[in-house]
Amino acid sequence: MRLYRDSGVVLRTIKLGESDRIVTLVTEGRGKVRAVAKGVRKTKSRFGGRLEPMTHVALQLYEGRELDTITQAETVDHFRAIRDDLDRVAKAQALLEVVDQVAQERQANAALYRMLVGALRALAAANAPLLVPAFFWKLLALEGFEPVLDRCVSCGAEDDLVAFDLDEGGALCRTDRRGASISPEALDLMRRILGGELAAALNEPASDATHEVTHLATHSLEHHLERRLKSIGTVL
Repeated sequence: MRLYRDSGVVLRTIKLGESDRIVTLVTEGRGKVRAVAKGVRKTKSRFGGRLEPMTHVALQLYEGRELDTITQAETVDHFRAIRDDLDRVAKAQALLEVVDQVAQERQANAALYRMLVGALRALAAANAPLLVPAFFWKLLALEGFEPVLDRCVSCGAEDDLVAFDLDEGGALCRTDRRGASISPEALDLMRRILGGELAAALNEPASDATHEVTHLATHSLEHHLERRLKSIGTVL
């Protein structure tokens, strides 16, 4: 076995035996890692509460054939502001679920790791209505599925964009419209999220347009993953 160090965010845990847990993390250097934390459920565990879902940790592990073994874990950020707010907890769970679905075991994806850490920090700082859908849109773009928003994905027309179709992957004009209707305000928000104005978009208050963007982001990501998101019902 080989000893290594990495940083990660705990996505989920499951019980193993009487005192251990299997901890699933997304790490900076190795993508998704499943590792055993021995004795973590004991009262006097040296890990304490450092290996709970959502916690950002610095780790030392032994590499195993199927499961690694955590030998050290130091908390980088516990995100207390999120844990003290049930609405933020629900949003964080949605972030963790989608990253768990997208991340590949032992395949480094530093951009995904940084996106999740950044989103959790932003959520701890402010409970922005668009934080979760913005994360979904940015994740789709990272995966190579950025929607076409500046023209009709069918005919190329740049004006009178009134619909959004999941199968087409973008906006549609009035002539080619199918899928879901989309307002100019929601389309503008999506362009800002994906066009370098994320911070400004996150300052937008809740509105009909933010609800549109949220629903479209959720359905688009579920379409990409080919599964329903369990945690999203508490966010919408």
